[in-house]
Amino acid sequence: MAEETGIVKSIQGAIAKVSVPKKSACEGCTLGTCKPDDKAMEIEAFNRAGAEVGQKVRVTMNAYTYTKGALFIYGLPAIALVIGAVLGREVISGFFPATDSDILSAVCGFSFFGLSFLIIRIWAGSVDKRPETKPVIEEIIKH
Repeated sequence: MAEETGIVKSIQGAIAKVSVPKKSACEGCTLGTCKPDDKAMEIEAFNRAGAEVGQKVRVTMNAYTYTKGALFIYGLPAIALVIGAVLGREVISGFFPATDSDILSAVCGFSFFGLSFLIIRIWAGSVDKRPETKPVIEEIIKH
């Protein structure tokens, strides 16, 4: 479990927007659950602890879900590029014998690569709606 400490900025139903300090790891993140600011990130989290606006809270994120998402986001385009290139060279070039097979390989590879981003975009939209993929406010930190 990854843990962050932040301050609740707003609440809408069961979801709270929490501002957490920005870290160096945030620069390369593609998860899309945070909205970057200059010094903080805004995370949407389930308000399990019943926190109110202005309170300092501890937010946990499921590491398995994050890792699975990262593997999908980075792995799918790489696999799609290779499959498209092989398919273009071995299969599609048979339908177009007058065309250079390297060109067909590149065109198919990059086409599959681009298509994989469309698939990721659709997948990310469906994942964002599932409760098990969202961070959770576990406790209110009192000082």
